[in-house]
This record gives sequence, structure tokens and C-alpha cells, in this order.
Amino acid sequence: MTEHSLDGAEVAESDLVVRRGTFRCVAFRDPVDGQEHLALVLGALGDGEEVLVRVHSECVTGDVFGALRCECGDQLDAALDTILTEGRGVLVYLRGHEGRGIGLVNKVRTQVLQDERGLDTVDSATHLGLPVDVRDYGPAARVLRYRGVRSVRLLSNNPAKVLALEDHGVKVAARVPLLVAAHENNSRYLVAKRDRLGHDLPHLNGDPGLASG
Repeated sequence: MTEHSLDGAEVAESDLVVRRGTFRCVAFRDPVDGQEHLALVLGALGDGEEVLVRVHSECVTGDVFGALRCECGDQLDAALDTILTEGRGVLVYLRGHEGRGIGLVNKVRTQVLQDERGLDTVDSATHLGLPVDVRDYGPAARVLRYRGVRSVRLLSNNPAKVLALEDHGVKVAARVPLLVAAHENNSRYLVAKRDRLGHDLPHLNGDPGLASG
């Protein structure tokens, strides 16, 4: 294990063997938001240009328990598989991003409104007086610079994430779609992300209640 400094952050690194393979695990406590985040690095990043990168927001219900309401867990799995196929890349896992930054308790409260009143993921948040999205991608930019990443091919369907990373000084050479199959449990959520939040989801059809995978 080695320990370093990342713009004043506490950092520790070690190899991490997972079912898919072996990554270099970079754990760090960001000095700005105070959260502990994680980056999984695969392969030699070389000159740091056009590195395949996924910046993934924490979702306990989807990532850990496999909730079907969202596509978060499927995207996490797909991103890791894509990076492994590439043989070179970074997955940054940002803590404190639960529910686009509103936290786990408030996220569950919004889900009650979605189930009982039919509100979508946007209206259920604003109905409670909560912001729609307060995620900060600064920690991702800092750890990518720390690992020598100069430009990224970003695994994301969210054009706003591209702009957010570029605002933090990360050059996005390309956005690589990360589409997962839609089904009866996540269709309304995905349609809201497309229609209300501007996500690029071309695999959804025009019916707001249905989607094709």
C-alpha cells in the first residue's frame, strides 16, 4: 500500500481484486466536500489522453441492492465491463451523491411520492422543497488529474455531466453512451431523465409509459 497527497486530500492506494479482475484502488478524502471517494484504475494510463472514464454517483439502493427503479446498478456493472474490455480506464465512484445529492432519507421520501402520487423523479424532489441536482464533480476532476489523466472519453448519457467536468478543467474528448435495457420497473424513471433532465436515451420510444431495450 502507498499513501500520497492529492491537492491536500488524504489518499491511500492498493490493489483491489474483484470478480472481474484487478484494479488499482485509489481511496481519498476530498478536502473540499469532506467525503471519502474511490477511483478504480485499470491498466497503464500512458500519456493520459482519451482515457475511458466513468464518473459514477453513489446509489446504495441500485448499486448495492440491485433496485430496479433506477438503472444505476446496471450502469455500474456495464461501465466496469466496458473498461475491462478496453483494458485501460478509470471508474470514479463519488460518495455523497445519493439521489442526485439530496441524500438517502430524502431519496426514499421522493420515492413515496412517486409511488403514491405518480410524481416523477423531478417533481417528487421539488414537491418536498429539495433541489433537483446538487452533485459536485470537483472530486472526480481532482483524482483524475492526480492519476495523470489529461482528457477523457466519458461513459455517460448525461450531457450536463460533460459540461460539469469541463467546468472543473477536465477535457472531454468524447461522450460514450452507456445505455442499459429499459423495463417495466425503470421506464418512467428513464423517460423522466430523458424529458426532464436532458439525458440522451435514444433507445427509449415515444410512449412516455414504455421503452424498448
